[in-house]
Amino acid sequence: MFRLAQHRVVVRVALTPGLSHRAHNGMAAARVLAAHRIPAVQPLSDIPNPVNVQGYAVTFWEEITGAGTAPTAHQLAGLLTRLHQLPTADIRLPVWNPVADLRSRISAMHGWERGDLDFLAGRCDAVDAALTTLDYPLPTCVIHGDAHLGNLIPTPTGPVLCDLDTLCIGPREWDLVPLAVSQLRFGSTVNIHRQLVDAYGVDVTEWDGFPVLREIRELKLAVVGIPMSLVHPATGFELRLRLRSLRTGQASTRWTPYR
Repeated sequence: MFRLAQHRVVVRVALTPGLSHRAHNGMAAARVLAAHRIPAVQPLSDIPNPVNVQGYAVTFWEEITGAGTAPTAHQLAGLLTRLHQLPTADIRLPVWNPVADLRSRISAMHGWERGDLDFLAGRCDAVDAALTTLDYPLPTCVIHGDAHLGNLIPTPTGPVLCDLDTLCIGPREWDLVPLAVSQLRFGSTVNIHRQLVDAYGVDVTEWDGFPVLREIRELKLAVVGIPMSLVHPATGFELRLRLRSLRTGQASTRWTPYR
């Protein structure tokens, strides 16, 4: 992601070719949110957007300027509540398919250890099968798909949603998983997951399907570091730690954010 020096524009480059279709999804998602007045980043409208550059999907977004207080789990809950209440009948968005995204990322792991690739492919097969057995207690709806505080941009009037390329129709439980997994894996002096639970009214960790969604989220949090790991040794070290804890079933191993 880049901020242009002479324009109030943010440029996003999709580094995984298999996920380039999400650039178009981000455009559609932005239109949906704007139509329903849900605060979100907006793409530039007076240029071709997205564009393909040497096989990479590139999107251009209006930069949001102006200071604001750091977003909270309570504010995230409020935005998710509004998002989850949107009528789905006339909204054209893709259907949630997290394992397909995982497989695209894994297929881009050129030069990585074969044992890790085989493990990840096997776990994709396992969680894909497990998903078919889940009984979701909450209704299907429009979901963000990657709902965490890092995908809120502060403004003087409150936070706005960003990273819209994962918006889709799916189980609302999925939007409650990121903060739960973040608390479990990264820890925090402030329990942001508990704050989300108190504000949204649902504790996804009490649902018997949570372990399946947790593994999908953790697999994503591991493989998302692949492009950076090839050029940043610290990222490669953390990626190996995450993969090792997943392979050995060490659910309590603490992770640190990728640098």
